[in-house]
Amino acid sequence: MLPPSDHRRIGTGRPGGRRHGHHELILFQHHEQRRTFALLDEIPRDDTAALAAVWKRLEVLLEAHAEAEERFFCPRLLDLGRGAADADSVDEEVEDAVEDHNEIRDAVRRVSGHEAGSDAWWQAVTDARVANSDHMAEEERQDLADFRRNADLQTRHDIAVQFIGYENAHAYGIEPVDEDPGDHVSRHS
Repeated sequence: MLPPSDHRRIGTGRPGGRRHGHHELILFQHHEQRRTFALLDEIPRDDTAALAAVWKRLEVLLEAHAEAEERFFCPRLLDLGRGAADADSVDEEVEDAVEDHNEIRDAVRRVSGHEAGSDAWWQAVTDARVANSDHMAEEERQDLADFRRNADLQTRHDIAVQFIGYENAHAYGIEPVDEDPGDHVSRHS
């Protein structure tokens, strides 16, 4: 997750520090996800131990991030959002985000069914990368923009603290469980 020295930079709000909140944390983590996928490209294809280790770290990053969004960000977005960019409504934004998380989870599961470094493994990694990249772009364009426009700084800060605590408590991984997007919206609306 994040080293303690990064808390002020990402805006979790130490006394005298900036308070920008969770959207900066999410953008930082999106960068970390992109960077970790790129690291896989740098590893020789026959170094299966390194590929497996980097993939395991990325798998944890992806699931902890998705679960934290579903627990802390999506419910508040449903309360405060109105729909942004090309989203028809805030409900559509959240349903789509949860569907995307499920698609990413499914792709991640397919990776584990193959030997690290094999052609099938690389194809599954590519599928996870594409699903994640598409999700991040849409989330940055819709969900985060909607929240920045409609949430006060204290709410942003509170969610950032929840994110950091949750993700660090689950730094070694959590069991990925698909969620029904419509049920998620219904429970939190």
